Amino acid sequence: MKTVLITGGARGIGRAIAEKFADMGINVAINYNRSKDEAELLKKTLLEKGAKVELFCADVADTVAVSKMVEDVNSTFGDIDVLVNNAGIALPQGVFTDVTEAGTKKVFDVDVFGLMNCTKAVIPQMVRKKSGKIINISSIWGVCGGSCEVVYSSAKAAVIGFTKALAKELGPSGINVNCIAPGLIDTDMNGHLSKEDIEDFCQDVPLGRIGKAEDVANAVWFLASGGADYITGQILNVDGGMI
Repeated sequence: MKTVLITGGARGIGRAIAEKFADMGINVAINYNRSKDEAELLKKTLLEKGAKVELFCADVADTVAVSKMVEDVNSTFGDIDVLVNNAGIALPQGVFTDVTEAGTKKVFDVDVFGLMNCTKAVIPQMVRKKSGKIINISSIWGVCGGSCEVVYSSAKAAVIGFTKALAKELGPSGINVNCIAPGLIDTDMNGHLSKEDIEDFCQDVPLGRIGKAEDVANAVWFLASGGADYITGQILNVDGGMI
């Protein structure tokens, strides 16, 4: 049975991805940092459905913690076949000149360096097997940029560049590296938006609605499946046609 490691897997998009893979009969390793209660509730729910799931607490920005996490996943389930780099944070919306150096560092530590830490930790086992799927979660703001989201947009753009370069590097080893760029998704991260804000946003979305976490999870599952074996280095927008 194959194994997936999902970072930031306790809430929102990560939770939906965990549920999708569990439904498909995959061993699910859920990483979390501070969302312990949500992670334990998700584990309980999935176990009741007969899934094979375990929780792994680690700050992805901490290289030592990431190495220990990957070792623990290997001890529990064996090699990691699919890595979903979902963990990410964002600053409150605001003009760039108001962003602090500490705020910028925090976003890049998680959204970029955390992703790199997790990827670097699983590459050796994937290279050894000559197979593996690495799926990175970016954002449409990483594709086109977002006003008052400069730091977040920059970090998510870095994820896209990382994906394209690593896909070329790991392709000869039979490893696929792809990226998903979600649009506005109905998660806690966007819970501060008013009904009017969402309605205004949807005027620019051809499908006329914001996305669901399940929309992203379905795209992740496709890229992790055998149906995507000849797809690598690609950025898949899950945004209702917005860009």
